[in-house]
Amino acid sequence: MRTVELAAEPAPISLDLDRTALIVVDMQNAFASPGGMLDLAGIDVRPARDAIANASFVCEAARVAHVPVFYLTIGYPPDLSTAGGVDSPNPQKELALCLMRERPELRGKLLTFGTWDFAIVDELAPVPGDVVIVKSRYSGFHGTGLNSVLRGRGVRNLLMVGIASNVCVESTLRDAYFLEYWPVMVADATMAAGPAEIQAATLYNVKTFFGWIASSEDVATALKGAA
Repeated sequence: MRTVELAAEPAPISLDLDRTALIVVDMQNAFASPGGMLDLAGIDVRPARDAIANASFVCEAARVAHVPVFYLTIGYPPDLSTAGGVDSPNPQKELALCLMRERPELRGKLLTFGTWDFAIVDELAPVPGDVVIVKSRYSGFHGTGLNSVLRGRGVRNLLMVGIASNVCVESTLRDAYFLEYWPVMVADATMAAGPAEIQAATLYNVKTFFGWIASSEDVATALKGAA
């Protein structure tokens, strides 16, 4: 057992690193890069630069500590066969689907397999040994093998970074909580789809009701101390 004490809110939390994984949520060009989906929708993506840098810092520390890194990416095939039919609310709410319906010039370009928009940002490219899981809904647990893979490895603690903190990160974190994982959101390695008060509200929800929040510096320090 490799147990570390992580400085977190609302209280420190002990993590057995042999039962811990890092989840990198939707760090794709769509959400983090100029010219990507969020940018085209008029959402300020400049804070993503800091979130990417801090997430990279945590990823490096996790790999040194032999904590597995799982990437989640959201996207659809060109025929949108996994996006949801007429009875699904997903096409009415998911931003890429809405933009591609409203702006014909964007069809097939947003969160579509094989496109630049769908790709993980270069700074956070997976390395051999990392696991990449593709999803078609906000939560990384919906319709994927994530829970089975984590259970198979004996994982109970989740460190989470990514974008958007108030959508896919929080959705995945809530499901993790419901599935009896212990989730920790790395606050400065996430970015909300919206203004600063949205990020503040998400952090409040997480630390009050669904898990813990910590800084990238504190997470990296804890991981490196057990490497």
